[in-house]
Amino acid sequence: MDSESSHVLVIDDDVDVCSCVQDYLMKHDFRVSVASTGKQVLEIIGQDAIDLLVMELRLHGDDGLRLAREIRQKSKLPIVVLSDLREEADRVLGLEMGADDYLTKPFSPRELLARIRAVLRRSQPDTVSPGRDETLRAYRFAGWELNVRLHRLLTPSGERVEISRGDFSLLCAFLSSPQRILSRDQLLELSRIHSTEVYDRCIDVQIMRLRRKIEEDASHPKFIRTERGTGYFFDATVKAIR
Repeated sequence: MDSESSHVLVIDDDVDVCSCVQDYLMKHDFRVSVASTGKQVLEIIGQDAIDLLVMELRLHGDDGLRLAREIRQKSKLPIVVLSDLREEADRVLGLEMGADDYLTKPFSPRELLARIRAVLRRSQPDTVSPGRDETLRAYRFAGWELNVRLHRLLTPSGERVEISRGDFSLLCAFLSSPQRILSRDQLLELSRIHSTEVYDRCIDVQIMRLRRKIEEDASHPKFIRTERGTGYFFDATVKAIR
């Protein structure tokens, strides 16, 4: 997986460690959030589509192991442990509770970056499967992010774009089947758009509205392309974030 737009959450109550990791990862095109308590971690995970956690298991006032187990029980979010705990037994415990990798302090930011990239490649497939997926958290394409749980669309610069329920459903339909020609009937089924009007016109109007939201020039779209006489296709690489 490319680092561009990947969102990493760094969990540590050492401000210097958080600052070091955040600065280094951001220089390599990652989005980075930081947290120092379990409460902050759960709030951020609930609001944002996080790709990977970098976490210290020894947090002041919090049991890092307990927090890691709680996260692992609720999701498959990749975890890279970055900890002061150096004993072999600590590393084994961290891996057994569900961590994908374990790195001890003091650490090399370059090595941490390599491990993060390796875990992301192993854990996040590029393929997107049509249909309902309870584990799906977001779609990403060309820097854009559609958070499917919060119905929130963000531009590459992080600005929020207001979209209607119909826009959201149609965009989900396209993102679940990128670079694949979809007929109007297929779009109707995938997006579950219902109308008493002729459905062909309903889909066309909805696509026109959606283009105005995500295209630089809606009259010359680069994402939602028309295949004359057949339907439409979404011309971008899409990543499903689970």
